[in-house]
Amino acid sequence: MDSKKSLWTGRILSTLAVLFLIVDGGMKVAKARPSVEGTVQLGYPDGTVVGIGVSLLVCTLLYLIPQTAILGAILLTGYLGGAVASQLRVGMPLFSNVLFPVYFAVMVWGGLVLRDRRLRGLIFGTC
Repeated sequence: MDSKKSLWTGRILSTLAVLFLIVDGGMKVAKARPSVEGTVQLGYPDGTVVGIGVSLLVCTLLYLIPQTAILGAILLTGYLGGAVASQLRVGMPLFSNVLFPVYFAVMVWGGLVLRDRRLRGLIFGTC
């Protein structure tokens, strides 16, 4: 893929993932009813919702800053992995619920790889 197409595809993927993550984190911080109910349904106390939202927003902010984007992607991977484990633990459906965070992890990393030439070189051994 040529570098301009790669860059713009990466930006679009990253933007879509970031918009969702900001809305999700913001709803948790605001203690929106759906976020609180979803968290409780997964077995977490309602008092944890704001902390979970703040951690998501911090990870997303780190992902947005070019100098810390890789760290942000690593932290978001951990956050999203926890979401997968939480969904599995309560027996949610595989493709609609359990794998939903995996789809976003793919968008986060795919977007970053497509927009960061150095990361592509590190992963694929090219520059």
